[in-house]
Amino acid sequence: MVKIRLTRKGARNAPFYRVVVADSRSPRDGRFIENLGYYDPTMNPQLVRLDAERARHWLDQGAEPSGTVMSLLRQQGILSQDDVPGADTGGADETDVEAGE
Repeated sequence: MVKIRLTRKGARNAPFYRVVVADSRSPRDGRFIENLGYYDPTMNPQLVRLDAERARHWLDQGAEPSGTVMSLLRQQGILSQDDVPGADTGGADETDVEAGE
């Protein structure tokens, strides 16, 4: 299975991440298929640069984004809430809140 995930770079206490497409069996900072961009959470505001066309290509091919990458893709407007089937937001549904459950 192919995943879109983060690999950690940077010095201690100064993380910097690359957004990569990798085989799910590869280690976190190991071999990857393609580099899609980067994410720097230490900047204010956080810096995100992604190749939207290539990200969309890999999503269409069936690559599964990690939770953090899915959040970044939504922030960049590459992915909408309905684009990933089976993706659970983890929160309560509106119907659950209205029913008092």
